[in-house]
This record gives sequence, structure tokens and C-alpha cells, in this order.
Amino acid sequence: MDTENHIAILGAGPTGLEAALAAVDRGRPFTVYEAAGEVAGNVRAWGHVRLFTPWDMNVSARMAAHLAAAGLEVPAGQECPTGAELVERLLVPLAGLPEVAPHVRLGARVVGVGRQGLLKHEEIATPARAARPFRLLVETGDGEEVDSASVVLDCSGTYANANTIGDGGIPAPGERALDAEIVRTLPDFEVEADRWRGVRVLLVGTGASAQTAARSLAALAATDPSTEVVWVVRDAEPTWGAVDDDPLPARASLAAEAERLAAGGQPGVTVRTGVAVEGLARVDGRIRVTLRTSGDHPGSHPGSSHRGDYPGSHEDVVVDRVLALTGYVGDHGLYRQLQVHECYATAAPIELSAALLGAAGGDCLDQVSHGPDVLRNPEPNFFILGMKSYGRVNQFLLRIGWDQVSDAFSLLAPPEEPAAA
Repeated sequence: MDTENHIAILGAGPTGLEAALAAVDRGRPFTVYEAAGEVAGNVRAWGHVRLFTPWDMNVSARMAAHLAAAGLEVPAGQECPTGAELVERLLVPLAGLPEVAPHVRLGARVVGVGRQGLLKHEEIATPARAARPFRLLVETGDGEEVDSASVVLDCSGTYANANTIGDGGIPAPGERALDAEIVRTLPDFEVEADRWRGVRVLLVGTGASAQTAARSLAALAATDPSTEVVWVVRDAEPTWGAVDDDPLPARASLAAEAERLAAGGQPGVTVRTGVAVEGLARVDGRIRVTLRTSGDHPGSHPGSSHRGDYPGSHEDVVVDRVLALTGYVGDHGLYRQLQVHECYATAAPIELSAALLGAAGGDCLDQVSHGPDVLRNPEPNFFILGMKSYGRVNQFLLRIGWDQVSDAFSLLAPPEEPAAA
């Protein structure tokens, strides 16, 4: 392997494959490491979900150029694809291109990245650190091995790393013991309808995934009155992500449905706002969940009880299923031996996080790339790209990933020419 010029790309999802095409265009040797046995494992996990954005917003110019050059279809138009359609019509053809396919390793999970001969605290901001190659511990079906690279692009995403549901972001008491029974990814309710129909479900979360689940569960409750949903929302007055004159009809429709359910529009669905999960326990084959409404929240009861140091009104509900859709965060343990400066609030790279926080949020469609410099880390030639780069900021768009790839490659030195014989 040509370690001097080699680029390691972690993840064969939308951003990772965009980076692979950029490496092809720049004449850089590269390897794409995909933990799943197929391309875009994370996207496949939510393949039944339809995106808010149309094809025209989900295919980069670089992707379109490579597909067209190979005589393949370039998906286009205003139809919003599902995750599965994104995989089959875009990501699989891209990964199968002759200039990409030989360099994609499936079933290869990178579990750690370090510098050869150095620990995290050594050679701080010195040329000597940049001169050492990266070491990647790669886990495959045949065991473990170490690969090397001169550049690492972490495009591994966030979907496999769910947040816990306890107050303050830590696990609720009893949550870890029941972890195997808590569903933390959005189910395919059409395929799994029998599992969710006729039972009582605790749904936790506020964002688009939780709203999508609530809509599907409400539809089940409408056809089977024995289906019950207790939807727990941390915010006392959620906005449901509603945007004035929303240009994305699917997103507007989802927010409107969440508002309808919160207003009591569906028998069998109860929405509890301003509520935290205080604990979980197995009781007689079901799950008892202790909820707490903070005394600081509107609607809390005067003279409410206290448990420990936590004031508020407590209530125990007994359910059959717990569906926790409280968001996802990237695996930061991958680079614990690297010099990565993360924001204390968002867990995103500090310069990018400062730019995002300075932009004061807003609609995700208003997001723009903040340029190459915000992608730099103290660790030379290590870049976090794609959704993972946004940390806990949930306004990432695929087009930002495309721009980040171009920005990161603009910071790389041209590949060295092989020495003359």
C-alpha cells in the first residue's frame, strides 16, 4: 500500500462515496471501509423511511458526472426517495463503478485510529506528528488487522449510536438492564405491524424520527383501539420543527400531524410534554416506566412529590414496548488517541461548531458550507465529514457533505510523484 499518499475513508454512505469519487478525480489512492456487509449500512437501516428532500437535492454534481460517464442512470426530479431507493438507485451504482469498486472493503469496521509510534499527548502541533502515518485497527470476519494511511476522512455517520433516554442525557435507572428490549431505530411499521398493534407503547423523542413513528402508531391505533401510545416529549412547548411556508411538503405534513396528535386528535395516543423518563423496571412481564414532570414546566402540579433531589410530579406507566428515538451521535471513541478539538456543547469539531452556533440555527435548507478552515483539526490530515461533523446539531444536509469533501481535498497536498527509476 502507498502509505505516503493513501486516503482512508471510513464509511461507504453518501459522504464516504462522494469522498471516494473526489479521490479518483485527484488521482489519490484510497480505501473505503464499510462496517456493514453491504454498501451504506446505516442508510439501509432506515431504508423504509422517505426523505423530505427530492432527488435533485440528493445527487451531487460529482456523482452525476461519474454515473453519466459510465452510461448509468442519474436519478433526478422532485420525487422524494426512500432510504432504500437512495441506496439502490444511487449508492450501489456509485460503489460499483470500476474506479471505485476495487477500493471498497465491506464488512471492515475501523475500531480505532492512532499515529504510528505516538500517543495523543505527544508531538503536539509539530511537523514530526504529521510525518507519522495513521494506524487503523480494522475488524473483519477473519479477525483484526492494522492498515496505514496518510489521510483519514471519518464519514462514519451517527445512526448506529443512539442517545439514551434518561434525564440529563444519561441512562435512566434500569435502562441499561433493559437495553436489549428497547428499540432505538425507527421500525418499519408496515412489515412489523403485528409487533406494535394491540400493545401499549412508550415513545420517547421529539424529532422527525419520533414524529414519523408517532404517525405510524397513530394509524395502528385508528384501526385497532387496543393499541395505545404514550408519547413522551422533553420540551414543554415543542415546535415540532415547523417552518413557515415550508418548501418541503413532506416535512410540513409531518409537523402538522405531530401538532394534531399533541392536541389529542387521535384516541389511544397521549402526548406528554415537559416530561422526563426517571426510571424503568421489569414488572410481571411488562415494563414500568417512571415519568417526571418538572415543577419548572407549565402544567406541573402544585405540591408535587419529590424523589431524591428531583422535584416534580411523578407517575408510573406500564407498557409493553419502549421505542426510544432521541437522536444519534457519532462514535468519538474511534479517535480518542488523536488530537481532535471538540466543542464542549455539541461534540463537533470546535471550529465548525463555532460557525454553526454563530449561524444561530434556522431551517436546515439555509445551511451553507463554512469553508475549508473549519474542518481542520489539531491532528494533521484527519477530517470529520458528513453528519458526524455536526455533532449534536441536527440540521445537516447531504449537500453540506458534498461541499465538505471538496473543502477537505482542497487542504490536501497534491499526491507525490513516484521517484524516477
